[in-house]
Amino acid sequence: MIRPKQDSIAKTKILATLGPATHDVEAIKQLILAGVDGVRLNLSHGTYDFFEEIFNSIHTACLEENYPLAVLVDVQGPKIRIGELEQPSINLITGNSIEITIEDIKGNEKIISTSYKKLVDDAKIGDPILINDGLIRLKVVQKKSKSLVCEIVNGGILTPKKGMNLPGMNLSTPSITEKDFNDLEFVLKHRVDYIALSFVRSANDVFELKNWLAAKGKTMPVIAKIEKKEAVDNLTEIINASDGVMVARGDLGVELPPQEVPVLQKSIIKQCNALGKLVITATQMLESMINSPIPTRAEASDVANAVWDGTDVVMLSAETSVGKFPFRTVQMMNDIIIKAEQHYEDRTKNYFIKPDTLQENLFDSVGKAIVEISKQINAQAIVVFTFEGRTARIISKYRPDSKIIAISNSFGTMNNLCLRWGVTSVYSERIDKEHIAIEDAKELILNAGLAAKGDLIIFTAGAPYSEKSRANWLRFEVI
Repeated sequence: MIRPKQDSIAKTKILATLGPATHDVEAIKQLILAGVDGVRLNLSHGTYDFFEEIFNSIHTACLEENYPLAVLVDVQGPKIRIGELEQPSINLITGNSIEITIEDIKGNEKIISTSYKKLVDDAKIGDPILINDGLIRLKVVQKKSKSLVCEIVNGGILTPKKGMNLPGMNLSTPSITEKDFNDLEFVLKHRVDYIALSFVRSANDVFELKNWLAAKGKTMPVIAKIEKKEAVDNLTEIINASDGVMVARGDLGVELPPQEVPVLQKSIIKQCNALGKLVITATQMLESMINSPIPTRAEASDVANAVWDGTDVVMLSAETSVGKFPFRTVQMMNDIIIKAEQHYEDRTKNYFIKPDTLQENLFDSVGKAIVEISKQINAQAIVVFTFEGRTARIISKYRPDSKIIAISNSFGTMNNLCLRWGVTSVYSERIDKEHIAIEDAKELILNAGLAAKGDLIIFTAGAPYSEKSRANWLRFEVI
């Protein structure tokens, strides 16, 4: 049986990155109690032994708390960095020149190295090169056989291994690296519900990963991270190819002018909402809480606006992986979400895209009708008996005022639905027996505090359940 996080349950979900501050069983339990719906493992940082420990901790925490939790792994992709330096830091002075070499050297004020060995081949004269999240800006002025000569447009203090962004440059490196495939081989030995693909440039990147997973007999959803200009240029195709997207505002805000990111965020969320695709808004949401017990007012507004835009999930990164106040941060985000949702506009007035096939359109129409009925009769909850979660996802797409309670006998489905807007999952092994399921469901949701005596509830399912049918019956009950 699933306990609600608190008296008022947020419909927008919280995804928290695990790390040194939150890697053990007790820490994950505290995150659950604070309001987390899913956890993210960033494969860019940490050893396999470290992640093995985290996977075991997640498993134990979920068992002991009797609580489902979505697990998302984030593959690194072709992250480009500068190399080591001769000194702990160097000062790059605006107006000076510096050389970037593809050879493995320790850098100084005159020359630095890069992890991207095809940089010289891909670069053109005039191309910008951004380092350390764009704080240092270079411009290519000359190409040599193994290096680029760059003008320092905006200087600053540079430390080793800082990230390098190449906006507008057509990179010849694949989006999925050998390291990514090795990492995936490791994580697929464990329970994984979502895979986030970094630095996606086209729909083909998504298809490549899906085909690789299919060859392994795996079908978990693929989340495309939108953080490259090429991804923005191919946005519609990427959204259609993927199971969801992440608005990765960190690298995106470096690749594009900062003033374009808020508009793009709203556009991406709107497109995903129209298709019923999962959308995650990420990076710097409550970043000041890495070191502070309270967020800035601007950060609180940022989270609230993401909720009002229609995001399914808001994500915490360093705030929970290495921050000083990980549990307080989750509680604060949950409080902001709940307050924002009290002023949430009617999303059914939004434009939605119909599925391509007649069969899928029929099922989509059923989900939309259920939401319309729930509004007209002011139902307190919509209870969905589901094996694979499809009906629950369709109902979530149309953003009902009612709670969405998914009752399933599949733990995999329950974990997957943890990141779906407005959906709370409850386990029941008796849902294949329709006449028993209704009474069993009433007891479950009452005991879980998800409904109260006198509530009007809509029950829906596909019958027969054993054949994994789509929703084809409704029942109305006052508990």
